[in-house]
Amino acid sequence: MTLPNWITVSRLLGVPLLLYTLHQPTELLRWISLGIFLVAAGTDWLDGYLARRLNQISEMGKFLDPLVDKLLVLAPLLALVELGEVPAWGVFLILARELTIAGWRVNQAQVSGANLWGKLKTVTQIVAIALLITPLPLVWHPLSMGVFWLAVLLTWISGGLYLWQGLRSPKARSL
Repeated sequence: MTLPNWITVSRLLGVPLLLYTLHQPTELLRWISLGIFLVAAGTDWLDGYLARRLNQISEMGKFLDPLVDKLLVLAPLLALVELGEVPAWGVFLILARELTIAGWRVNQAQVSGANLWGKLKTVTQIVAIALLITPLPLVWHPLSMGVFWLAVLLTWISGGLYLWQGLRSPKARSL
């Protein structure tokens, strides 16, 4: 297994700790949650950078990276649903897209990496979750929710474009 793939797998280690700190609704633990989340999210950039820089892009990495990204995004969103801070149906829309794309990828002979829309979606989700985790004054709530809904929208746009491009490829037409 390559170094970038190890970094991808290590990102999972932060998820249980993140869930634990989010479940304890103190201001200090919210700041700790934010730190854990941002470090884990930063490794997403790091593993991609190292994979390209070290010429270690692999099919395993193309599969694992988006899967781990989904877990890192969905875990805190589900915790925020449990805490009543985001609507479940909004998180369901994200979950539905992510499961659809994951299912699509499993059936592909060649897994393509994320395109610009997928990367924009991921960054917007990270910003939204970071804002929602941070113990900000209530005046920030509309901005946090606005970014959350923007993330939902970009999640669906990127998913639709990913499927559209996949269906248009010669390999998909021959299936």
